[in-house]
Amino acid sequence: MPDKIKSRKHPNADLRERLWRARKFIDECYDQPLDLAEISKQACLSRYHFLRLFRETFDTTPRQYLIKRRIDKAKELLRAPSLSVTEVCFEVGFQSLGSFSSLFHKSVGHAPINYRRRERESLNKVPGCFIQMFGLGGSLPSPVGRRAGDEGRS
Repeated sequence: MPDKIKSRKHPNADLRERLWRARKFIDECYDQPLDLAEISKQACLSRYHFLRLFRETFDTTPRQYLIKRRIDKAKELLRAPSLSVTEVCFEVGFQSLGSFSSLFHKSVGHAPINYRRRERESLNKVPGCFIQMFGLGGSLPSPVGRRAGDEGRS
């Protein structure tokens, strides 16, 4: 019996590769409207067999994985000021701002707009040179050509 459980937790190499292919498909197409039938087709498995094996292999359902992937990308996009929350919502594949906001809040603990505000406030505590070095800011003035003491000169 323990061997049977072990084999379910660790499917054979071909099956494992097909599950990873389906997961990679989610990673690459998270911004598209995906359903279980389309994802399971990537693994050449029936929907319910795929769902069971995906859950056993990755400890999450394909839907939960897709939502997590979308939320992670949304967090990244919300750090940049160029897109509105609504634009971020549709950019990462959600069909409704309400469901995006609800799932984002459930996952992150803050509404998307509050998350963006908190991220910006936390950047204000980081020295500007680090923000520029790591590309976190977006629109900070360039220090190129400036020397110490040049701040007051025009």
